Amino acid sequence: MPSESERIVELYHRHADVWDRLRAPGSLFEKPWLDKFLALVPAGGAILDLGCGAGLPISGYLIEYGYKVTGVDTSGPLLAMSRSRFPEQEWIAADMRTLDIGRRFDGILAWDSFFHLCPEDQTAMFPVFRNLAGPHAALMFTSGPQHGSVLGEFEGEPLYHGSLDEGEYRSLLSQNGFDVVEHVVDDPSCGEHTIWLAQRA
Repeated sequence: MPSESERIVELYHRHADVWDRLRAPGSLFEKPWLDKFLALVPAGGAILDLGCGAGLPISGYLIEYGYKVTGVDTSGPLLAMSRSRFPEQEWIAADMRTLDIGRRFDGILAWDSFFHLCPEDQTAMFPVFRNLAGPHAALMFTSGPQHGSVLGEFEGEPLYHGSLDEGEYRSLLSQNGFDVVEHVVDDPSCGEHTIWLAQRA
């Protein structure tokens, strides 16, 4: 039987339309953090959006300001929405854990996607981040506040979230050549998200 973390892929397949309706028209509460991230990315730079979903609102915001977006997701229905909305950008069906597309990026974003991985898979992601990051690349991702796994709910189904603890994240970032720029736990101005912003040294 697949673990709850592995079931995430099928969940977003089944409920792509619902997820899109909830997110696409909504306010961009992430904007202050996206602006901090973009301040570390050169104008017009290449950004990798891991877990891009249907392209709105986050990828759309990046595209609006002239960045070149490569979106990666495991949900075919969500990627189809991204392609229809922004056909000039690149949208790839792939698993972030094994992503190797032979390019490096000026910015890597894993917002509300990385935290669906189990702690072991999160640990293994940091060399992947390193291999995808160009010189001085920005990296931003959301996590939980402490090591462990939590089950939420979406459309009546379990929705898995995993996390390492702060010390583990700091160590993994350092080991893979990233400096922490800013870190906030349960940011009340951003929907109680725990956020990491780092930059390739």
